[in-house]
Amino acid sequence: MDWRAHIVVDPTVCHGKACFRGTRILVSVVLDNLAAGEPAESILESYPSLPREAIGAAISYAADLARERVVALPA
Repeated sequence: MDWRAHIVVDPTVCHGKACFRGTRILVSVVLDNLAAGEPAESILESYPSLPREAIGAAISYAADLARERVVALPA
């Protein structure tokens, strides 16, 4: 999935944080919910303006970020 079709960063929207195109829903909010075990259907119900493709786009975006940045983990 090409997340770039669904996720934008605009300095005038949400303080320049990644959000879904046409919304003010932060990608981090969706990822936090997924990480907490929230089912995709529940997230979509909570955010009715969020298209179904946004869930996959958020995961693809996170995967790209994980490839680009190294986060130090405790041994």
